[in-house]
Amino acid sequence: MDHQGQLRRAALALGIPDDEVSRFIQHLRLSIRLSGGSGGVPVGQFGGLPRLPVGVDWPSDGVSPLPFIFSVDCAVLPRVDGFGLPADGSLLFFLNHEQAAATGERRYGRVVYVPAGTDTEVAAGSTDDAFVGEQYDVSATLRAEFPDWFGADDEDDEDEEDEEDDDDLSPFQQQLARDLERDLPHLDELCALANDLWPPDNGYASAYIGGYADEEVVKNFAEQTLAWREKTGEIVIPVAKWYSHVEKETHRLTSEWVSLAHFPVDNELYYRSDGSFVIRHDDLAAGRLDEALSVAELIP
Repeated sequence: MDHQGQLRRAALALGIPDDEVSRFIQHLRLSIRLSGGSGGVPVGQFGGLPRLPVGVDWPSDGVSPLPFIFSVDCAVLPRVDGFGLPADGSLLFFLNHEQAAATGERRYGRVVYVPAGTDTEVAAGSTDDAFVGEQYDVSATLRAEFPDWFGADDEDDEDEEDEEDDDDLSPFQQQLARDLERDLPHLDELCALANDLWPPDNGYASAYIGGYADEEVVKNFAEQTLAWREKTGEIVIPVAKWYSHVEKETHRLTSEWVSLAHFPVDNELYYRSDGSFVIRHDDLAAGRLDEALSVAELIP
């Protein structure tokens, strides 16, 4: 479905200039919300035993099997403009959440792509509940997402954000705000329109496919990138300018990275447990799903 065209037609009907709609669309991303119990068409499976290619072992970290989180059938997922998921086949997500959070090592997370037409079988089971969760089907809906710096994701905070003093923003953030006001004078109307077309969350979501990668994750990539460029002598960043360089690099990298999957993880020991996989747009479009990076967070 032509979601960009859908938004454009609705915006033009409200009298919003076409060039402004085009600028807004550059920042709008749609994520696929997966949830169980909605009665919709099943697009994937949470928990249970995964279907792996015949003869392929259950993915492991080299020592132990990785917990299976969920799988999706790409052929029945909603198609999203600019999001290069495979047109068919299945994606399976495995993550040892606690080890990934503790070590940050890639070996504790794995995305497995099974091309359409591959002979598969239900993987050999495990008696450990940590590796095989309760099985249920999920259906899909779409939701609109905006960059964090839009300040448009949480309507409940809108009034507080409007009262925020510009002096509390960094010079880079102030420039972003000025550019946004100049380029998108109808920002509020466009965000409201996008949320009408693809409403925000309603109830519990098992996972999200696509959308913006978490800002803290991208910020970490930015810091690593700048540190490497300094180490190789490519650039020299004064200590006093480090934060501003990280801000700019984070903003740049936000357009390169996309959230492949984001999901809560059940854990009785922590206030919040999140798992996710992120990937560069170019790698996703080229089918290099083995380049996806797992990210895990534990908050006591």
